[in-house]
Amino acid sequence: MALSSKTLRHRVAKATVAAAMLASLTACGVLDEDITADWSADRLYQEARAAADDNDWTRAQDYYLKLESRYPFGRYAQQAQIESAYAYWQDGEAQQCIQTCDRFLRQYPNHQNSDYVLYLKALATLNQSTSIFTSWFKQDIAERDAQAARDAFDTLKELVQRFPDSRYAHDARRRMHELVLAQARHELRVANFYYERHAYVAAIERAQNVIRDFQQTPYSDDAIKVIRDCYRELGITDLEGDMNRIIDLNQNRERAR
Repeated sequence: MALSSKTLRHRVAKATVAAAMLASLTACGVLDEDITADWSADRLYQEARAAADDNDWTRAQDYYLKLESRYPFGRYAQQAQIESAYAYWQDGEAQQCIQTCDRFLRQYPNHQNSDYVLYLKALATLNQSTSIFTSWFKQDIAERDAQAARDAFDTLKELVQRFPDSRYAHDARRRMHELVLAQARHELRVANFYYERHAYVAAIERAQNVIRDFQQTPYSDDAIKVIRDCYRELGITDLEGDMNRIIDLNQNRERAR
């Protein structure tokens, strides 16, 4: 049956639109064939490593994920997770790095590289932008999120307790010490923040946190002074006097050393 000119024009228009959509999809790569479809586990791993060596972290992540999904029980599966976490870290995706580390530690709690994964997780928790092999403390950690600092401390503590002879243990202890100082400094700054805004009760509470939780740090003496100044502003002279006596005792103890 012959088609009317109107129907023919309609079908031609639909075919033209379909062709344009197909061309667009092809140009965007939507219909492109996955070149890795027939790759072996060995080739996927080698290509992922090559991408990482070229600092192409996004491509490396893609290959590592395909390796994990296609060969979950292969000889590269565990190493792929570790290197995938590192690729996320280098690509600035800290949360993905942490999640990958957590997944690895759940699946392989006694893996020989668990110490490294804990170390990497701690670094990602602090959301550093530099390589894990460079100095952490170019920035003031006290300005970071306090909860992140506590989480990182807990991760480093687990590393040191579980793997005291690890190659990362010494550096982990150093970083734990720095984190303690950073958290004490953070609490003291918050106390001073409240003091400057005449929120003296809140300032006292935060300064007391420094004395209670970080007594062995050099910030505890400054915290006592904040508390003394708050009592003076509040007109509580007897407690102000107590704080002054403590300050004098500490100063005399320092002179006697």
